[in-house]
Amino acid sequence: MSEYFATVEWKRGSQLFSDKKYSRAHEWQFEGGVVVPASSSPHIVPVPMSVAENVDPEEAFVASISSCHMLFFLDFASRKKLIVDQYTDKAMGVLARGSNGKQMMTEVVLRPTVTFVGERPSSAVLKELHHQAHEACFIANSVLTDVRVDDAFCV
Repeated sequence: MSEYFATVEWKRGSQLFSDKKYSRAHEWQFEGGVVVPASSSPHIVPVPMSVAENVDPEEAFVASISSCHMLFFLDFASRKKLIVDQYTDKAMGVLARGSNGKQMMTEVVLRPTVTFVGERPSSAVLKELHHQAHEACFIANSVLTDVRVDDAFCV
């Protein structure tokens, strides 16, 4: 078993708060010392109460799934003696109403582009690597969200 920690901190400052026009800007602090400026999504809470430049929880959710998948993909590729030179995923998440009527991240679509040194593996090998990565990904295994790799990126 492993444990992971994050500190999320928001401060009211001189804002009134009761008028609901307070800033949603806050910070995520991680054990290694990284501090990430965060905010609510401007799609949900309009600017200036949200900070569009900051990471919002929905973006972080998508990035977390993408990152987990990538790390397992790289591991499985290295086991096959494939040399990955670059991995870029322009992942996309959808916030919509779930079957229970509540807003949720209903879908995360991974759209990775992988560059290899030497001969590129077949689309069948790429699909298998992505399948293995998906099956192993801790984050994807922890959520109700439909997580999938766009097959167009496995050619």
